[in-house]
Amino acid sequence: MNQRPSRRGRWLLLLVPLVLGVGGLLLSVGLIRPGPGAEDSSASGPESPGIAQAEPPPRGPVRPSPGVLAQQPGQPALSPEEAEREAQRQLWEKRLARARFTLDSYRQSTRYPHDSRPISEHPDLVYPSSPERKQSLDKEQRDVSLKLKQEKVYVVGDEVVRFFVGCENANTGQPLPCEVHSAVAREAPHMTQGGQTAPVPLDFNDTGRNGDEVAGDGMWTGSFQPSRQGFAMFEGTLRIEFRVRAGSTEGGAFFDIVFTPAAPATFTGKVREVVEQGSLRLYVGLQVRKPGRYVMAGRLDDEAGVPFAYVDFNEELEAGAREVKLSVFGLMIHDKNPDFPLRLRDVEGFLLREQGDPDRELMKGLYGYVHATQQYTVDRFSPDEWTSEERQRYLDEYAKDVKEAEDALNDLSGQPGNPKAP
Repeated sequence: MNQRPSRRGRWLLLLVPLVLGVGGLLLSVGLIRPGPGAEDSSASGPESPGIAQAEPPPRGPVRPSPGVLAQQPGQPALSPEEAEREAQRQLWEKRLARARFTLDSYRQSTRYPHDSRPISEHPDLVYPSSPERKQSLDKEQRDVSLKLKQEKVYVVGDEVVRFFVGCENANTGQPLPCEVHSAVAREAPHMTQGGQTAPVPLDFNDTGRNGDEVAGDGMWTGSFQPSRQGFAMFEGTLRIEFRVRAGSTEGGAFFDIVFTPAAPATFTGKVREVVEQGSLRLYVGLQVRKPGRYVMAGRLDDEAGVPFAYVDFNEELEAGAREVKLSVFGLMIHDKNPDFPLRLRDVEGFLLREQGDPDRELMKGLYGYVHATQQYTVDRFSPDEWTSEERQRYLDEYAKDVKEAEDALNDLSGQPGNPKAP
């Protein structure tokens, strides 16, 4: 016999579907989230067509795709016009950085004149040229190396030049006994009129004579005086070729020198110093035999002998008694603050030829210390940068590049005061 439900039961039966319907509605609009591990039975799976699935939020920083400007979280997307404007702004920022770097670099590198520079800029010119090198005695075996050195490259008048030859193990660097068994001096092969003078035999020894300093030390020494050994009338490059034997290994090598038989001018050895226009000037006396453009250079050390400055001269000189001005720039003294007195040393020079080989006529250098200056305090010299018409022209051009980039950025950012600002 069927029994009817009570009134309360009937109400419960009516409320159950109502509660389930409201719950489904709330889940569908996201007001109620299923707990961890729960699945939303109303969501379609990956295979369900036509319904997009929400992706989990990415971990770590979001990187824009190439060519797309990144948007900050919470900011609206840029319009095409705004994106183009932002790209232009970034481009001009890079141009501005480059223009400022160029301007600052040029200003810094030209604060001193070209004829008065820190010697640290010329590490290869701290001392006069005295080349040293190593090479294999035999190109095939390569187990024996030659140690080669020459006192100078440029030889003038009756000057003598020495050459040094030694051997060592190419792998360990240990000295090896060897012998220079033949040597000759001849005109270098590249000379346009080479071969007109016969080769002259030279003597290398390790006996403590003819320029060799220590007998039996393994360093073979050869001395050469071109003016008295067959080349008094020659001018140009001479080559000293020699053969070396070390045990069963034998090979050859050579040295080159540039020879001037008669100097176009000579240094008198006198140096006059004066403070002019905020810089220290050293006037080196010389007697000019042949007029023309002379190039000269000297080095200065501080009181302790630390190399400080490289100074040079490049001007036309007339024949007769003359002075060469070597300038130590005032701002460089301020910046480097060397200990006085400064000492001038190793002054070299030559007459520049407009054409021909060689391209110069050499002078006998003043080697060693030539002059010591007086004591000075830094305030005797000017702290101003060097100026010239050419330098200012370059500074103005580089400054224009900076201003162009700054104006473009102001225009793009819409700063007040810019005529194109909105």
